[in-house]
Amino acid sequence: MSQKIPFAIIGTSWITHDYVKCAQATSKFSLRGVYSRTLDSAKDFASRYQSSTNDVALFDSLDKLAADPSISTVYIASPNSLHYTHAHAMLSAGKHVILEKPSTCTSAELTSLFTLAYAQNLILVEAWRHVHETNFLALKAALPNVGRLLGANVNFCQFSSRYDRVLAGETPNVFNLDFGAGALTDLGCYCVAFAVELFGSPVSAQYFPVRIATGADGGGTLLMHYEEEGRTFTVTIVFSKMFFSTAPCEVFGERGTLVVPTVTDIERVEFVDPRVRVGEQGRVTQLGGEKVPFEYNLREEAEVHGSMILERDVEAMRRWEGHSRSVLKVTEGVRRDNGLLFPVERK
Repeated sequence: MSQKIPFAIIGTSWITHDYVKCAQATSKFSLRGVYSRTLDSAKDFASRYQSSTNDVALFDSLDKLAADPSISTVYIASPNSLHYTHAHAMLSAGKHVILEKPSTCTSAELTSLFTLAYAQNLILVEAWRHVHETNFLALKAALPNVGRLLGANVNFCQFSSRYDRVLAGETPNVFNLDFGAGALTDLGCYCVAFAVELFGSPVSAQYFPVRIATGADGGGTLLMHYEEEGRTFTVTIVFSKMFFSTAPCEVFGERGTLVVPTVTDIERVEFVDPRVRVGEQGRVTQLGGEKVPFEYNLREEAEVHGSMILERDVEAMRRWEGHSRSVLKVTEGVRRDNGLLFPVERK
């Protein structure tokens, strides 16, 4: 491919390294800039991607990054509470934005960003890696196999080493509401996005959080209720950063059950037919293929993002805008119902 997207990044965590590596593996992107609060940090990040044929500029000023005409696109993976400010600055400067999940703290902020993107004829997209995975698409395509939907369980429980710091009386950023954080915005949003992409927007949602010493949620159970097109069912979502679970995700229907082992990095998709007994659990048919190797676990979403930007695909942007709005409507609503307020909501 002769044309590559010259992009920069804001935020230098592990997820940014993963995205850069996977984006460049698509041959649609070329890293040209790194922003960090210090040039030393930016230099350390960029050192992995500098080469004789690819010069990566270093920035410790957002204004200078915004003003650089050689960069067309910015991937933003800064703390959640800064997503809106950083995205607004880059869109205002005429740059496409790939915004790491969760998009913004409030629906009003998200509306402001999309309004600006459309006015500037730019692409804005939220980086949901899991809903672009090959095996997630296999799961979605297999939904008719279960017949009339009866419900689903979506589980995502990963113990965070930083929870021990909470137990020691500290407030790490990932458990700090002032940074737009908490288990719902870190893990639960994956589950909500998973359900919204499979089943659409729910009629109602209710969250039962487990509050921790920092005031944020360490995990909880979220119910999404559906009543449409003759369907009435509930999706039960369990997520936590306080413990680890190997419970799979399952979609139940009158004809059988679809099973995937995880929300992200799905290794396989299975259909269990309870009426054809092989042992006690019924016959299991594998529907999905092997997952993408872990080192490229963001490549599928980067392929989508690259195509959207190169083709200025506004229709695709509108499609994923709807998904982002639906996810945020759920997470924002249940947070506020439980008094889990971010700084922008306390004014």
